[in-house]
This record gives sequence, C-alpha cells and structure tokens, in this order.
Amino acid sequence: MPFSLGPLAPRNPPRRISLRLVTTTTTAAANMSSPAAPPSPPPAEKKRQINLLRGWPAPNLLPADLLSAACQRVLADPVESVPVLEYAPDEGYQPLRERLAQWLGRHYGVEPDANRICITGGASQNLACILQSFTDPHYTRAVWMIAPCYHLAGAIFEDSGFAGRLRAVPEDDEGLDIERLERMLDTYTSGERLESHVEPFKNPGPYRKLYRHVIYAVPTCSNPSGKTMSIRRREGLVKLARKYDALVICDDVYDFLQWPLEGAVSHQWPPEMRLPRLCDIDMSLGRAANDPRGFGHAVSNGSFSKIAGPGVRTGWAEGTPVFALGLSKTGSTVSGGAPSQLCAAMLADLLRSGELVSSIENKTRPVLQKRHRIMMGAVKKYLAPLGVVARESSTSGENVYGGYFVWLTLTQGPTAELVSDAALQEENVIVGMGNMFAVRGDEEGAKFDRNIRLCFAWETEEALVEGVERLGLLLKRMQANMGYYERLAATVKASNRPVNSWV
Repeated sequence: MPFSLGPLAPRNPPRRISLRLVTTTTTAAANMSSPAAPPSPPPAEKKRQINLLRGWPAPNLLPADLLSAACQRVLADPVESVPVLEYAPDEGYQPLRERLAQWLGRHYGVEPDANRICITGGASQNLACILQSFTDPHYTRAVWMIAPCYHLAGAIFEDSGFAGRLRAVPEDDEGLDIERLERMLDTYTSGERLESHVEPFKNPGPYRKLYRHVIYAVPTCSNPSGKTMSIRRREGLVKLARKYDALVICDDVYDFLQWPLEGAVSHQWPPEMRLPRLCDIDMSLGRAANDPRGFGHAVSNGSFSKIAGPGVRTGWAEGTPVFALGLSKTGSTVSGGAPSQLCAAMLADLLRSGELVSSIENKTRPVLQKRHRIMMGAVKKYLAPLGVVARESSTSGENVYGGYFVWLTLTQGPTAELVSDAALQEENVIVGMGNMFAVRGDEEGAKFDRNIRLCFAWETEEALVEGVERLGLLLKRMQANMGYYERLAATVKASNRPVNSWV
C-alpha cells in the first residue's frame, strides 16, 4: 500500500522546506471504502530522492576556478589587498560599480552611470534594506505582489511590518493585470483621503523618502511562472507607480539567463531578450511631480547569485543617483560598510577580464538551455498525455525562455497539494505545489491549487527525466484511483495524529 498523504508543506515555508510524512495504520487502510487501494508502488525510501523544488544552480554551473583565481589575484596585489579587506565605502566597491555600469549599460542600451549603482549583499538582503530605508509600516499603505509570486519574499515584507498588508495582483499573458492593479490602488487612495493626517514613524532625513505603496515584481522570467513582462506592461506599471507614489522593486535576477527555444545560444542578444528595465523607463520619463528630489519610482534589484554563485552574497541596486545614495545610508550599511567587499573585488576582477561574461555566455546559458529542453521533452512525453500543460515561452509568441523554472497546470485529476504530497511519499520526488506561490495573508488573492513548479537548474540531466517520469507514473495512478487518494487525505487530516518532519 502507498504511504498515506500527510499535511503538506506550509504555503510559505522556510528555505529548507518542511514536509510531513504520516504512516497510516493497516486498520485505517482496511476501513477505507471503495474504490480499493491502488497497487502498491515501490517504497519511496528505496528510491533516490529527486528534488525538483530546489531553486539552486547545479554544482557544475559554479565558476569556482574563476573565483579562486580572482581571489588570488586580488589578495596578491599589495595595493589592492588592503582596501578589499577593510570596511567598504557605503556605496560599495568603486571598481565594481564602474564595471557593472559599463556592462549593464551595454546590455540594456543606456548611458553608463556608476552613481546609479549601490553594491549590496544580494537581492534578498537588499530587499530588506530597501524596505528599511524607503518604507514605513504606518505610512506605506500596502505591498502589491504579482501572483504567483516568489514565495520567500513574503517573510521579508512581514519582517518590515507589513504582515496582513500583502496584496495579490494577478498575472495576465503580458505579465501583469495592470487595470486590476489600478482599481485596487484607487480604492486605497480613496481611503487615504480620509486618513490624510497619518504621519510616518520614521524620519527619512535628507537622503531618503518614504513611499505610499510598494509593488514587487520579477519582470523577466518570473519565479515561478517563467513569464516575461511585455514592454507595454512595463511602461504602464512605471506610469502607475508615479501616479500613486509607489516604489516598484524589481528582482532582475534572471535577465542574463535567457536563450532561444530553437537554435543555439548566440552572443548577439535579440531585442526580445533585452527588454528595458523598469528603472530605465522611469529615468527616461524625468522626475515625477510628486518626487521633486528625484528618487524615482523603480529600482532594479540585481544579483550575482545566479551567474556567479549564491555563496558570493553580492548584488547591486540600480535606480536614480539620489535613490542609490539614499540606499547606501541604510543604518546597517553605514555601520559596517557596503557588504561583500572581498567578493565585490573578485567580481570586479572577473568583469574587467571578461571571464565572468564569457562564463555566462559559453557555459551557464547553454547548460540551462539544454536542461530546459530535457525537462520540457520529459514533460511532453510523460505528463502532457495526462492533461498537464506547461508554458512554452517566457514571452508569448517569441522564441525565448529563461530562468530556472517550468510552471505546470493540472487540467484534470488531483490537486497540486495531493500530487506534491504523494510525490514525496510514494516516489521520493519533491515538487513545489502552486499555493506555495500565492501571496501570503491575502485570502482574496489568486490561488494556484492546479499548478506545480519544477526546477531544471539543480538536479542532473538524468534526474530531471527520471523525476518527471516518476511524476507521470504517480499521476496515472492517482487519476485511476482518485476516490482512494481523496478519502485517504481526508482521513489523515481528520485524525490529528502526530507527524514526523521530513526535510
């Protein structure tokens, strides 16, 4: 008999997902009425675990040799080694700021300006710093998150005082239902007219401002859906942010991880893979009427985690020069200096030599393209015949995909919650159920109980195929025995028996 279906991971779990394993007694199984239990699959513990949830780069994507050589060069330089081991300037390591400005300027077709860039400790750490410096839980009305959303961002917003004020904005085929967002913002603005006396707790001082709203997005190759926001939606979102005094925080972490669906990866990036960032659109419009000091209404939250390794803990923020300066005045930065000074020097060395860009172009992108094709081939072979649909392109009608993830829709049969729990317990495969990516605390927000996220970046190519094949075998079993699985899940849920925690 297959293992029973215990409660799933929490909708917004910590980074190490806690899944619960519950074993039913034979008596409970015997009391199950029709349909009969399905044929017993091989015990899950006898199968190697395949983790299709973990959104990490595979070990062979980490440029350890490049980082090692760069570290040795930096520390062997008697002039350079001292400042890189001391406290950093608040704005960050200047050579990295300058080389980032040149690289990003070439890629996006904008004028390089190092004053627009502030070095950070990565996208997650910097999201917290942005909220510390530019929001106030008494003055900032709400955080608007495009749903499905990056599931681990919710806790960062809650830590900044926004628990209960995260609001879901649904995606459309262009990446964002902007008309729906405007209606929601307008509702909040109407309420503000009645609360015009509200004063912030924080004093922003001369270097910062407080925004009335925050909009959080992953505009390119979104996690989890893989969608890329169209130019039209990007322009509309910036204009909306300027109208309602909102700050759009863009996790631009997958921009350099795109490839063609057909053909080989080319060093010549086509326009559909180089869409303008929202911070550049905002800059091109000049200062808004409600922003006389020029902080802007969009910031690009960049990271080296996906292109050099999460362990370097280094990223960058790019906005207006005034915004970048204000971000560098975050209290923890002023106290300890900009984070990741040594790694920043190593990455500046690799950008100067061109080795990091070469690694991205000649290794990272082609490897991810191959992995994506392998997973999509397995999905079409093992899951599509069972009514599972996967998004083909990041941008509708374009020959492009990117990021780390494939977003599946179950058009028939069991819910994603049942599938994800049974996948672990019967097949030892970990997947991300769709409701993990709902906006936490927004009971009226979109739910994703028919969706599953799979990652193709972490496991080996062979494991990607085997994991999807096991998922297909499980789905076939579940579709043939739906009554059994639903009754078993209900019995376990009602029993309140103690559970064991599996990580």
